[in-house]
Amino acid sequence: MQVVSLFSGAGGLDLGFQMAGHEIIWANDLYEDAVETYRQNLGEHIIFDDIRNISVDSIPNCDAVIGGFPCQGFSVANTKRHAEDERNELYKQLIRVIGSKLPKFFLAENVKGITSLAKGEVFKMILDDFADMGYNVQYQIMNAADYGVPQNRLRVVIVGVRNDVRWEYNYPKPTHDKDGENGLRRWVSVSEGLASIPNPDEPNTLPNHTYSKYKLNINGYLGHRLLDPQKPAPTVTARGDNKGGVVILPHPNGKRRMSCRELATIQSFPLDYDFQGTRSSVYRQIGNAVPPLLGYAVAKEFNRYWGK
Repeated sequence: MQVVSLFSGAGGLDLGFQMAGHEIIWANDLYEDAVETYRQNLGEHIIFDDIRNISVDSIPNCDAVIGGFPCQGFSVANTKRHAEDERNELYKQLIRVIGSKLPKFFLAENVKGITSLAKGEVFKMILDDFADMGYNVQYQIMNAADYGVPQNRLRVVIVGVRNDVRWEYNYPKPTHDKDGENGLRRWVSVSEGLASIPNPDEPNTLPNHTYSKYKLNINGYLGHRLLDPQKPAPTVTARGDNKGGVVILPHPNGKRRMSCRELATIQSFPLDYDFQGTRSSVYRQIGNAVPPLLGYAVAKEFNRYWGK
């Protein structure tokens, strides 16, 4: 497919679509460091600007529009979330672009918490808005750990198929299982995920392999919980803002924070994926990203339409 990507960030979802054989022909984000990361790794087709400033006439026609639209207003981690949060309005930019381009398909990704906001009324409104443009809309809550990502990360994936396209999207079947049952591989643990990464305090050539010296204080709160090395990591987050620090998972050894490279690996980015910006910015880009392996899983299902 030829794909237009909105709210592309550092490119996790787009990388997954590329891995599945699709072509990203146009992308956009407002976070400058993330745009530079995207250009460094995926290409020059990304536009640095607020999507609200971009005319739909300047966006090319495409087979699919995809986007992990900003989710801070929806997240269950945001105790102040409410239906009127202005950040919740950004999904309407997906509506604007999809309504203009009318691609065969669209795919939107967000946090699980969006489904329960305002007792589910906001999510129902979003689904209705997509359907009203002439799409058969479905959604599924997916765990990245079920697709080989060494992280428990629940996300809702919304897929739309234009009503005149006689084809049904099927969500990918898991390749992994918590206990390795039903012929599936066992979830990848955080220790397995990080096994090939050298100590960041020793000489190495990996990009972004430095870590925050923010002291560990194991107290049960987010960012201060010991990890079970034999299980997938907890959800990688991007909490914090552009002026301050971010919440970073401890390393399984319990002695330090994970490095940027290690956190990117927990998100399933390749070892040579080079993030741009300050360390705090890199942590934030990683935390905001869609795991590429999850992106690949949902993207390759579209290949059935193309007979591949």
